[in-house]
Amino acid sequence: MCIGAAVGGDCKNDSCDVKTVQILLNMNLGKLPDMKELAEDGAYGKATQGAIEAFQRTVVGSASPDGKVDPGGKTLLTMAKGIPPFCARVLQGIYINAGEKLVSRYWQALADKMPANGIDTPLRVAHFLAQVGHESGELRYCEEIASGDAYEGLKDLGNSQPGDGRRFKGRGLIQLTGRSNYAAYSTARGIDYTTDEGAKLVASDPETAVDVACWFWTTHNLNQLADKDDVTTITKRINGGLNGFDDRIGKLLRARFFVVG
Repeated sequence: MCIGAAVGGDCKNDSCDVKTVQILLNMNLGKLPDMKELAEDGAYGKATQGAIEAFQRTVVGSASPDGKVDPGGKTLLTMAKGIPPFCARVLQGIYINAGEKLVSRYWQALADKMPANGIDTPLRVAHFLAQVGHESGELRYCEEIASGDAYEGLKDLGNSQPGDGRRFKGRGLIQLTGRSNYAAYSTARGIDYTTDEGAKLVASDPETAVDVACWFWTTHNLNQLADKDDVTTITKRINGGLNGFDDRIGKLLRARFFVVG
């Protein structure tokens, strides 16, 4: 579910839950012609309370709105019906901790590259975005923080030349690491990413950062696993184990809410 606790008067009103409800209310503005767009700031106040009550009265059909949005409740599920096709606001709903700048940077590339790589069903999109969200810290990290020196000379990564550890450190929304992987991606796309400048593009260019994640996804046959809803095997193929599994599950549940319904 996309909220962990109820939002409303005398509720916990966790900031992420409140922001989620604000995003959903703004998605339903067309059904509430007298309501102004809410600030999606995670702060619960009179404007958010009034919008919830107006939604319950006008859209849910409640004669006595309680101004409360419960996880799995009727108000939340009715809000979900107003979720539009994939767009920046949907991505913000999924990556609730990503700022507007990051969402703006990546959403169009995701919208273009996912279907081009067969990530073209709601379930495939949900699994892909959940894993990307974990791997990138909700778009905050597109390049490995460490220097890459730890990869120097590692033959299993194809790092055969001095400086390859730093040159081919992890980059992309699902991180590409090592000379051999950069070379394979270069061959697949017909662009040389093994030069110093080419390698840096994997992180600095949002389309390439998204595309390399899509390339990893398809070359590891993850669409087929997504069709089976097999988050465990998907995680193992990306991570080599189950590190961060609870977070991946949480992001999958959130992504499913916004793109699967």
